[in-house]
Amino acid sequence: MRLSKVISNSLIKFFLINIFISLAFADDDIYKNIQSRLILAEEGEVINLPEGKFYLSRSLWGENLNNVTIKGKGIDKTILSFEKQIEGAEGIKIVNSTDIKLLDFTVENSKGDLIKVEDSEKVTFLNIKAQWTGGPDETNGSYAFYPVKSKDIIIDKCIAIGASDAGIYVGQSQNIIVKNCEAFSNVAGIEIENSFNADVFNNYVHNNTGGILIFDLPDLIIKNGGGIRAFNNLVVENNLFNFAPEGNIVAKVPPGTGFMILSVSNVEIFNNIIYNNKTANTSIVSYFMTEEDLTDELYNPYPSDIFIHNNIYKRDKQFASLSFKMPIGFLLTYNFWRNVPDIIYDGILDPAKKDSNGLLKDSDRVCVVNNINASIANIDAENDFSNISTNFEEFNCIHESISPVIIDD
Repeated sequence: MRLSKVISNSLIKFFLINIFISLAFADDDIYKNIQSRLILAEEGEVINLPEGKFYLSRSLWGENLNNVTIKGKGIDKTILSFEKQIEGAEGIKIVNSTDIKLLDFTVENSKGDLIKVEDSEKVTFLNIKAQWTGGPDETNGSYAFYPVKSKDIIIDKCIAIGASDAGIYVGQSQNIIVKNCEAFSNVAGIEIENSFNADVFNNYVHNNTGGILIFDLPDLIIKNGGGIRAFNNLVVENNLFNFAPEGNIVAKVPPGTGFMILSVSNVEIFNNIIYNNKTANTSIVSYFMTEEDLTDELYNPYPSDIFIHNNIYKRDKQFASLSFKMPIGFLLTYNFWRNVPDIIYDGILDPAKKDSNGLLKDSDRVCVVNNINASIANIDAENDFSNISTNFEEFNCIHESISPVIIDD
């Protein structure tokens, strides 16, 4: 071998190794820079993130922040990757803070939740992508966006991909706006849980196990939520296999769920396009359908005051999802074959809200009117599915519209 070639190869290796080391140190420097600025951030500070993809080995966290902005160079220009994470669970965690803005960057591949905000007020996510890039997998973190126990939350123009629970999750919170977002390849695309006053609109929710879930669950500090509107959303073909770890409540969501309303009162679903979610384009169910034990005496497991109107439905002839873990698909297939109704109501009524005829009082009824191409079934789960009905008349009622959520700038 010629000496010049040996020297050339050695130089190439030398430069490649040094470039690799430089990049590693550069990423470590980026982490230290961001983290130190979060620790020392003063009111009104803007933390600018540079353009590039940076591999961070530890979680970023901020506490007791006030009027702080974290801003990248663009959703696909600044990428914070935690795939080499060795410390912490979340990608970014912010707690006990006020007036926080996260703008124009991507967070990906953390061990746990990608962005968690807790016990905070006035939080905005704008033009953020949060994703796991390896496809649907139960080892992915639970939540891409995870504001919890917080107030005045705006999630706008964001993208959530690959969460093993919910892509965009807001729990035990109040005054919530989720708009102009896209969620796909998650177990749940968007989930509002145990929360008050939420507007979910102009979102594209597709290829999840379940599209938009509106849940109220027991054994949580904040419960019996409501005042939730979902409108102008495109909720289509959410037929992805359920990859949630066993034990999670969303592990019980059957593939092919568009909207699911579980044990919530005061919900309005309108002006949505809801297509080809093969098990149920929309379902309204009580907590008893989960077949989980219920010991929380302060929890109301029944949905009530539900208003579904002016939506456009479409469902190609196809079987519901068939799984022994979620046997509802077998029931629907047995009764309807490939023509499963768009809207499925379990028919389990709150005995405290029945009138003298054994029916729900008008203010608590499930009302379904003025939808295009919609079909419906009350599957009479209360009586072991003995009297399944597809009669729209019991749902022919109107509730007052819920007031919009207003969050001051």
